[in-house]
Amino acid sequence: MMIRYLLALLLLAAGCRRTEVAHYQVKKSAGPSALAVAGMPGPATVLTSTLTWTLPKGWTETRAEGVRYATLKPAAPGKVDVSVVVLPGPAGGELANVNRWRGQIGLAAIDERTLLKARSSVKSPAGAVSVYDFTSDGDGKSRLLAAILVSEESTWFIKMLGDENPVASARGDFLHLLGSLRFDAAN
Repeated sequence: MMIRYLLALLLLAAGCRRTEVAHYQVKKSAGPSALAVAGMPGPATVLTSTLTWTLPKGWTETRAEGVRYATLKPAAPGKVDVSVVVLPGPAGGELANVNRWRGQIGLAAIDERTLLKARSSVKSPAGAVSVYDFTSDGDGKSRLLAAILVSEESTWFIKMLGDENPVASARGDFLHLLGSLRFDAAN
């Protein structure tokens, strides 16, 4: 018992020897911060344009905070979530994001060649939208439809995730929504 006490006392004394205080100066970035791009208050500039869309019939929309820009609810019954997320710049890159999404439904990562084969595209007034459609293996399948739209200042992700059948029934409306994407000047 006495040895433990002495050992604890020695460790405590060793940790208390530093008396100097370190100071660091970080220069402010000229570009927008992740918070500003995500619509959160911050010291950097805000988006110069915002992504807008036309909701399919029966869908509802809730504006969100943080990196989730909006949550959309399809008219389809069942477990399905549609999120709109905005991140600054390239946001990690297309392959990394696709592999993260695949992992969310239990699928293995893919390489660049397979990524090209898996990608389809939808034309919209905002530009070309890369679209991915994946279904998990096994019982109780999950399905994911995800879209990536890159602008000059940020990357937008529109993702529909849920049980296979509700996602399948909302797929046409989701693609229609992607075709309606446009940028409007920010207020």
